[in-house]
Amino acid sequence: MANAKQVKALVQSHAAGDDSRFYVVTMQMAAQAARSGHTKFAEELRDLVDQAKTETKARAQQPPKAIPFGQPRGELAGLLVVSYPKTCLSDMALAPGVEQRLERVILEQRQRSKIREHGYAPLRKLLLVGPPGTGKTMTASALAGELGLALFTIQLHGLITRYLGETAAKLRLVFDAIRDARGVYLFDEFDALGGQRAAQNEVGEIRRVLNSYLQYLEQDDSDSLIVSATNHPDLLDRALFRRFDSVVRYELPSDEIALQVMRNRLGPLDTSELDWDEVRGAASGLSHANLAHACDQAAKDAILAQRTIVSCQDLLNALEDRRGHQV
Repeated sequence: MANAKQVKALVQSHAAGDDSRFYVVTMQMAAQAARSGHTKFAEELRDLVDQAKTETKARAQQPPKAIPFGQPRGELAGLLVVSYPKTCLSDMALAPGVEQRLERVILEQRQRSKIREHGYAPLRKLLLVGPPGTGKTMTASALAGELGLALFTIQLHGLITRYLGETAAKLRLVFDAIRDARGVYLFDEFDALGGQRAAQNEVGEIRRVLNSYLQYLEQDDSDSLIVSATNHPDLLDRALFRRFDSVVRYELPSDEIALQVMRNRLGPLDTSELDWDEVRGAASGLSHANLAHACDQAAKDAILAQRTIVSCQDLLNALEDRRGHQV
């Protein structure tokens, strides 16, 4: 039968969430029981392990379920909008360095209990900076989708008011929600809130709001992820950068990433007529969003013309059209 060492190993592996070790120790106990003549008990243990492995594999193949929060009510109704993204990191075409940093965030969030047990905090306060259309907002959706969390988007037009003290009070409500309901909280176009306090054209109310934000962000020790995104990092107050766990910088896609974006977007259609070398040249310098828009336009041109093949000229025309939209 089980000895004291095996019992302790079972408890430790269960507490650490280490299923592999838990199964190994259980099978060792089954083998020991069989050698001692308790064949029926040994067989039952093996069957339980096999059943548990099957159920664990089946659960892993199911998409994570988001906690069913409803739309915020009361004073939060005009401040937060909740959604439940299904986006995964694999759905995005990211530069290797950006992808690795986001994968590290996801890993630490999935193992956050283990990290906190040792006195450390998992990565959870992120500042995303880069040109428009490079995937910053989609990143917040992907983090929520990967972790099975709700995505709460902060409505800055509802947060920032002209009345003295009101914006800071609303900001307090948002950080109370961050503490009370675990999720991914996105402050998009963050420069509207995090502008430099020393700017000559800045009003005193915005300076007070930024001071409040810095205080709340530093004090927050919740399990939620706080994601702030901006196209204009040069407008941000310098004090903000050190308050975040990680600053992730996005760039316009390289030629290889641009091709990946377009191939993924046109995946369901026949692209055999496309001259990818010519397309690569036409796509150079365009953002992820503009590449996706151009591919959608070329795909719809094919559908409306009752064709199954994407025309190279249609795609080149769409890419040229999107260049006029590039910021």
